Amino acid sequence: MSDIYHFSRGTAPLLISIPHLGSQLPDAQRARMTEVGLQSGDTDWHLDTLYRFADALGASVLGARYSRYVVDLNRPPNDESLYPGQTKTGLCPTHTFRGEALYLNHAALTDDEREHRLQTYWLPYHAKLREELDRIRAEHGTVLLWEAHSIASVLPRLFDGKLPDLNLGTAGGASCAPDILDAVTANLPGCGYTSAVNGRFKGGYITRHYGSPAEDIHAVQLEMCQSTYMDESYPYAYQPDTAAKVIPVVEGMVRAALNQTLARKR
Repeated sequence: MSDIYHFSRGTAPLLISIPHLGSQLPDAQRARMTEVGLQSGDTDWHLDTLYRFADALGASVLGARYSRYVVDLNRPPNDESLYPGQTKTGLCPTHTFRGEALYLNHAALTDDEREHRLQTYWLPYHAKLREELDRIRAEHGTVLLWEAHSIASVLPRLFDGKLPDLNLGTAGGASCAPDILDAVTANLPGCGYTSAVNGRFKGGYITRHYGSPAEDIHAVQLEMCQSTYMDESYPYAYQPDTAAKVIPVVEGMVRAALNQTLARKR
């Protein structure tokens, strides 16, 4: 067992990564944080519950334990912008998505602290991610990496208006084979939810860095509006009746992607 992440090993060529699942904060960091920072509000809440169907698909599941306010596992280690020209949330954030300060007196982080977080939290998660992708590909000849994310549906600091309910990203088509994405999106029309493909969210660092169709590693990111399954305000409660409507849609997309990934090796 790791203190940095949760992991369960499956039997299928499918790895579901949930890098923003965690909400834990180290004690030393908590002592310096604002009340809003302590709420860990930009967590991808309850996705472990939403993706419980993963076991039935034979998926391996990797999920973070620590908050993205410690270090953002879906940002590059050099902290370069993933979306040049747009508001950057950063490797070690100092503000919430809404622009609220995370640290008392707007304290800044030192380079040594950022490096400590990178070494202590970021690197172990990515080492496990790389290990499992390589293991699954060696066993099955291919692997589907499904990046599971969620976000508040309205965040004026990051995007205009309301975000579509389901946002799929494949790094503009570079991180997975076109037929896999086609399989994922085939049933979206008429599913009852709005959607976008490679729109505001094209996939973060994990999707872009690990997705390599030429090497039989196919990566797809799904960024869901949290309004499809939970309350978007503190204390961020899960809404079972609301979630029950979207879970079959999400499961259908993952299943279609997995089936098409398997079909490519037959």
